[in-house]
Amino acid sequence: MDGGIVLNWLASTPDFAVPYALAALGLIICERAGVLSLGAEGLMLVGALAGIGAQLTLGQPVVSLVLAMLAASAVSMLFAVMVIWLRVNQVIAGLALVFFCQGLTALVGSVAEWTNHATGGIGTMALWPLSLLPGVGRLFEQNAMVWLTLPIFGAVAWFFTRTSSGLRLRAVGENPQAADAAGIRVAAWRFVAVLAGSALVGLAGAYISVVSTKLWIAGMTGGRGWIAVGLVIFARWSPWKALAGALLFGCIEALIPQLAAAGVQLPQYFVMMTPYAVTLGVMIWVALGKKRGGDDEPGALGQPYVREERR
Repeated sequence: MDGGIVLNWLASTPDFAVPYALAALGLIICERAGVLSLGAEGLMLVGALAGIGAQLTLGQPVVSLVLAMLAASAVSMLFAVMVIWLRVNQVIAGLALVFFCQGLTALVGSVAEWTNHATGGIGTMALWPLSLLPGVGRLFEQNAMVWLTLPIFGAVAWFFTRTSSGLRLRAVGENPQAADAAGIRVAAWRFVAVLAGSALVGLAGAYISVVSTKLWIAGMTGGRGWIAVGLVIFARWSPWKALAGALLFGCIEALIPQLAAAGVQLPQYFVMMTPYAVTLGVMIWVALGKKRGGDDEPGALGQPYVREERR
């Protein structure tokens, strides 16, 4: 592999990594509040469809991304009501949300005739003066969402560790009984966490349709939401570790087209299974880490809370 291909590979990695990063960050917000969210794949599809629909209608990428976040949050209200107030099993509710969103987006996209209609998307933004460096300057020529992802992660990490609201949210996920005794409204905090986290997951889906591929195809997220679920466990619910893991998966996904461009012949199904094989390897590594006492899972993750049962 020559230097040009390596440079192209590294330059394209952030574009592939951003959806994983944003989806994983959204899931971390939900799960830090104690709500196990397995519906990322479905919410990403909702965000992707809403984003491309708004882009085809309005032609304003920023507005399209915001509307995609709102659409994903709106759909997640159904999940939040089921798991927080109706206390439906969170695994079952998450899987049901995925199947519902898959059918809903395929139907709406077909009826609205949004399939395979290309849009303008977002242009490249050079990070001056680093973009002027000889040879490696193109590494610093990315779309605006790539550069915005870093402050988003910084803001969420700061929220979790440096604000009283972040500490309350984490308390709700660690020990809801103690949080309730301290006057924290557990159900309300979990509801807000689901909506906020789902908005970021929807933004991840909209990035794929509006910024990256610039069109809509049914099921276009291609399992990235499921990989984001594994990425959260790999990161042990830490935003910065999730960002590092997203870059790892982005590198793997970005390498595939570069190998094809270099003339390396790979079986189609081997290429398709590669991200999932890596995910399985990561899960095995995390399981071994748990045996060594390295688990940072929120204490009440996946557990419904009933105030009347508080002891």
